[in-house]
Amino acid sequence: MTPAWFRQQLACVLATIALFLAMLTLNEWLFARLEFLPGINWVYLPAGMRLLSTLLFAEAGAVGLLLVSWGVSFLYFFPHDFDRAFIGGILAALAPWLVYRTARQAWGLEASLANLTPGRLLILCLAYSVASPLLHHLYFAVRGEQDLWRSFFVMFVGDLNGTLIVIYAMKAALALVPRRA
Repeated sequence: MTPAWFRQQLACVLATIALFLAMLTLNEWLFARLEFLPGINWVYLPAGMRLLSTLLFAEAGAVGLLLVSWGVSFLYFFPHDFDRAFIGGILAALAPWLVYRTARQAWGLEASLANLTPGRLLILCLAYSVASPLLHHLYFAVRGEQDLWRSFFVMFVGDLNGTLIVIYAMKAALALVPRRA
C-alpha cells in the first residue's frame, strides 16, 4: 500500500460520505412528506447513492457508506436506539457491497464498469432494492417488530425509486459530457 493508493482510497471514502449526505439532504428537501417511517421512504435517493458508490469505489465506497450511515443513524434517525443505529449502519453498507461483489463474481464486472450493460445495471438496481430491505427486515424480525410486510414493501419501492432516479440521472448526465476522440 503506497501513500498514493491510501490517498486515493481516502478520497473515495470522503466522496462517498459527501455524495450520500448531499442525496440525503436532497431527499429530505424533495420527499420529506413521503416518509413512511424514519429511514423508510417511498422515494429514497440515498439508496441510489449507496449502489453508485460501491460500483464506482468498491470497498472504499462501502467504508464511506458505513461511516456516513453510522453518522446519520446515530445523530439523525435513531439517536436514542444504539442497537438499531449500529446494526442499521452496517446493513446499509453491507447490502450494496454484497450486490456489487456478487456482480463482480457472476459477471466478471470490471473495475472500469466497461462490461456493465444497461440490462445488468437494471438487474443490479432491482437486486439492491431487494437486498437492503431484506437485510434490514430480517434484523427487524429478530427485534420482534411488527408490520414487516408493509414496511418491507415501502422500503423496496423507495429504494428502487431512489436507485433508479440516481443511477439513471447520473447516466443521463454522463451522456451530456463530450467524449474524447
